[in-house]
Amino acid sequence: MDFGNILRELKRPLGRFYLICYACWMPRRIPPSGINLFQSIYILLDEYQRRTGQPAFNLSLGNPDGVPPEAIRRLEAAFAQDPGYDYHTYAEDKDLLGFCAGMVELHGRIRLAEHPHLRATPIAGIKSATAVIPLACGLHLPDRRRRDEFVVASNLPAYDVIGTWAEHYLGARRVVWPLYSAEDMRLCVAHLESALSRAHLQRPDLVFVIRPGNPASVAVTAAEWQALIGFCLEHGSRLVNDAAYAGLSDENCVPLAQVAKDYPDLEWLELYSVSKSFSDPGARLGTLVGSRDFVEDYITIKGNTDSGPVPALMAAYGRFFADLPAARRALEDLRDLYRRRLEYVIPAFRKAGLLQACPTDAGFFTLWKAPRRILGVDLAEEARQRGLGAPEACNRLVIRETGIVGVHFAGRDPEGRPEPLLRYAVCADVLNRGFQDRFEEQLALLKPEY
Repeated sequence: MDFGNILRELKRPLGRFYLICYACWMPRRIPPSGINLFQSIYILLDEYQRRTGQPAFNLSLGNPDGVPPEAIRRLEAAFAQDPGYDYHTYAEDKDLLGFCAGMVELHGRIRLAEHPHLRATPIAGIKSATAVIPLACGLHLPDRRRRDEFVVASNLPAYDVIGTWAEHYLGARRVVWPLYSAEDMRLCVAHLESALSRAHLQRPDLVFVIRPGNPASVAVTAAEWQALIGFCLEHGSRLVNDAAYAGLSDENCVPLAQVAKDYPDLEWLELYSVSKSFSDPGARLGTLVGSRDFVEDYITIKGNTDSGPVPALMAAYGRFFADLPAARRALEDLRDLYRRRLEYVIPAFRKAGLLQACPTDAGFFTLWKAPRRILGVDLAEEARQRGLGAPEACNRLVIRETGIVGVHFAGRDPEGRPEPLLRYAVCADVLNRGFQDRFEEQLALLKPEY
């Protein structure tokens, strides 16, 4: 049955009955509960807008609401029209017009040519690169007699692509390295060691972090990297940092590359993207840099996974990076926009009575503790009645009653007790006076109680 017929049948009561029967008969191989968290948020957003006829306050987005600067758009158009063969064939791992070196210098703050023990390669987005990194670490090799022999350690709460792929899709053993709001969601190697001890494991094969964080837009210091690098060297673990938000951070956030370059025995990767740095998520373009052997292992697996990013777009950015001061100014302009938005949103939420889970010192996310009661509703009872976790129950209630759309995360405190969290981004025009008037009216209704 094609899509047009499905739509026609849905307009008829009997047709709806038969389609429900058909859907129940057709076997699913993947449970619908496995839907990406952010896809489910879009559904809630659309429901509010259809029901009320009002635009929602979409603070859920983790992707920019703008477009790339005009200089980049002009270059993208020019290379799309250029008849050069390299701009239209498979890119594979070709580095067109110095794209990788430019990305690494802008985001990792090192000059790739000065470090021959390192290598970089273009990637078609961080999410798809993340999916194959456990394979690039040898998860699939025949000498692993049990599926749970390969151990991945990664943080929660987090945008958990690595956890989903490693544990649920690839069958690895996953160890949760917890982040605590009481510690401002900072990396603490002692908590990693404790998590491994509780799991009766000696070492992880792969340690995967997201810095600046998501959902906690927290920076990382050189000392924190040095502690983690020491752990990885001691245990023979590979280290990966998803640095999607590195371009939006200030000097207070130290890239892994800036520290790891000085440890030639460390096996590491750091991943960057133009999605957040230049408001260009549709380009599906980024760079991966790290120790040469690890990068080449990744390239081997990637060669049987994808054929690289769109070469014309890579070439456009390579040409743009030829003027690195101009590229830095473009990044600073975007950082300044997000700073001004954060300077409005954070005080507005605080005035409404919400408690921040951690400071926002890198990136464009704000993270808040979900209250015990909100909008006059006891959230424990709301969660029980709807069969939901407390974070999702809170987020759904706030969306339904106010149209303020966030993303829910399940955290825990150091004693292991649940700590529901709400993430609100500033990828919306929150500085618009019309937005602010309606937004503040709805915030006043929340009346959170902790």
